[in-house]
Amino acid sequence: MSEPVLQSPLHSFGLSAQARPADESCGVWANEVPLQGYISLRGNPADTAFQDGAASALGTRLPAKPCTFTRSGAVKALWLSPDEWMIVGPRAWLVPLLRGLGKALSGIRSQVVDNSGGYTEIIVQGRNAFDVISHASVYDVHRLGDGRVVGTTFGKSAVYIYRERDGVSLLVRRSFADYVWRFLVRAAEPYDFGVVRLDKGDIEEDAA
Repeated sequence: MSEPVLQSPLHSFGLSAQARPADESCGVWANEVPLQGYISLRGNPADTAFQDGAASALGTRLPAKPCTFTRSGAVKALWLSPDEWMIVGPRAWLVPLLRGLGKALSGIRSQVVDNSGGYTEIIVQGRNAFDVISHASVYDVHRLGDGRVVGTTFGKSAVYIYRERDGVSLLVRRSFADYVWRFLVRAAEPYDFGVVRLDKGDIEEDAA
């Protein structure tokens, strides 16, 4: 009997074999950040005990301002709605974070759910990154400031887009990942497209 194998939603595209350092040959560079941990966290933002408990477990306070995110090292907390956040971090941190949140929020009205099997992240960079995203989304991504996150459309699917460093990240449901990737590659053809090699900061594996 074979052992189960953990595979990212885009593993069949062989992206790691195609990846290379970004240069001026392509206007759009993208890749999947595979096998991260995703935790859906819900609670009352007006409850000080909830906010303090979450902050003690995450190492950063949950963003209270709509459509923003905070981070502590490799762990990010994305505001999704007035009472919901998505916690994104290295897979190796998943179990410690789940345990930490469970302990810190014990007895406090809240919900902590492991959604790691349901999402993946695609980074899009390059001089035409914002142009190609604009072709696919109704949201004007050129207006997306640093530290901002929005839920919007991407073709016929839904994504969360947040801006960080010199590009954007797309948080995609696993069931739509294949569609989003193919759409992105087609939309980027006029600008030339390349699969970018991920740096250590994108694939941080160290445990908390």
